Amino acid sequence: MRADRLVSLVLLLRQRGRLTADALARELEVSTRTVLRDIEALSAAGVPVYAERGRHGGFALLPGFQTELTGLNHDEALALLVAGTRRGAQVFGLGSALASAMLKVVDALPESYRATAGDAAQRLLIDPETDLLSRRLVAEEVPDGIVTEIRRAVFAGHKLRIHYAAVDQTPTWRTVDPIGLVTARGQGYLLATRSGADRTYRLSRVLAAEELPEPAQRPDRVDLDRAWQERSTRFRMGGDRVTVLVRLAPARREDLVSTALTVRAEEAEADGRLRLEVTFQDSRHAEWALWQLAADAEALAPEWLRTTLRDRAAAIAACYGASS
Repeated sequence: MRADRLVSLVLLLRQRGRLTADALARELEVSTRTVLRDIEALSAAGVPVYAERGRHGGFALLPGFQTELTGLNHDEALALLVAGTRRGAQVFGLGSALASAMLKVVDALPESYRATAGDAAQRLLIDPETDLLSRRLVAEEVPDGIVTEIRRAVFAGHKLRIHYAAVDQTPTWRTVDPIGLVTARGQGYLLATRSGADRTYRLSRVLAAEELPEPAQRPDRVDLDRAWQERSTRFRMGGDRVTVLVRLAPARREDLVSTALTVRAEEAEADGRLRLEVTFQDSRHAEWALWQLAADAEALAPEWLRTTLRDRAAAIAACYGASS
């Protein structure tokens, strides 16, 4: 406990400059006498802390004093900064401990690493609250070489050339201004702009990537969490959304909800099945989601979806009918 307090005392002096014994005592929630003993212990250990007398006096560190994490390279420092995600801290009840640990890591970084590692860490968002479809997705593998090239461009602030295979389109090369990287339920995404317009690229669809020497046109600072939420909202609001009324076996509720955009209404029926009103991105999305649930789900409306599913089931039944 005392060792942690001594580290916190040094960090307070480094970040705030001169502080009185009373101010340190309030911050550390100890007595002034304890602070004075800690100051003596730090001095004995070789930490250059000194006292200034007078009305505006207090304790301070000699200018330029720096604690360093011996042997910590840039990538190791970046890994520490990124490892403590907000969601993980909340789930495990380690929010305050994580904040304290990250403060110590950043403070102890060598000066040459601190700025670059801090800037790189803010350009990685791990497990945000929503993905583009508000559903769980299977983790995808992306070649290390492609991810490394993309990451270099993001951190360096350089333009990026990617060979991208959009859905139902021929792969094409395009040059973008990378903003940051996001992972959402096992999927990786590149947030970027192209000709000034916001773009989101799925990493698994990037076939090749090349960092360019030209500087990217992007703001110096970015709030990736906010940017992701805004793009996710725009994505859901776009397209030809379809609302479906479904009767569902309770055991399959999570399977349906995890694929839908929204659940607009839900109630239990007398026979135990559930009646849900859910929204899908478009007609193909609705047909695919209901087909996965087979006989555990019945689309009550719209009528065109019932007809589509019935015709599809009839075609399958005919394919597996009794042979002559």
